[in-house]
Amino acid sequence: MDKKIINSVVFVLFLGLLISFSNFTFAQTTKQQPKQATKQQTIPNKPINTTALNIVANPQKYLNKTVKIQATFDKFSTLGLDYSKAMRPSTKYIGILIQRDDVIDHNIPLSEMKIFLKKELAEKHIDLDTGDKIELTARVFSTALNDPWLDVESLTVIKKMKKENK
Repeated sequence: MDKKIINSVVFVLFLGLLISFSNFTFAQTTKQQPKQATKQQTIPNKPINTTALNIVANPQKYLNKTVKIQATFDKFSTLGLDYSKAMRPSTKYIGILIQRDDVIDHNIPLSEMKIFLKKELAEKHIDLDTGDKIELTARVFSTALNDPWLDVESLTVIKKMKKENK
C-alpha cells in the first residue's frame, strides 16, 4: 500500500507541475499581446486630403483623424476658445477662420469649423492676410455642437495675396 500512496503523491505532484507550467506559458503569451497592440497604436496617422466643406458636412467621419486641407485665410479669431466641451484655453491658443470654398464673389468665413493654433505657431504666421492661400494639417479632436474642432499641427502659406489684389 505504501507504494500506491507514493505513486499517487508523485502523480499529483506531476499534475501540479504540469498545470503550473501551462499557466506560466499562458501568462507569458498574454503579456506579449498588449505590447503588439501598443505598437500598432503608435503608428502615425496619415493625413486625409479633403476639403473644409467635406469636414463640415460630416464632422463625425473625421473625428480623431488627421486631415489636410487647402483654404483661403480670413482672419485670426477667438471664436470657440474657452468653450468647456472642447476646451482650448485662450491663454495658449488662437483661432483662425478660413473662407468658404463655395462662395467666390465675396468673403464669407466658414464659422462652422473651429480651427486652433498654439500661440507659438500662430506667432510664426502673424503676417497672414485675408485672401492668403494656406495648407493646414490638423487633427479633428471634437464634434461639439455638431461642428468640427481642429488642432493645427502644421500651417504652410501656399500663396500670399498681392497688396493691390486685396
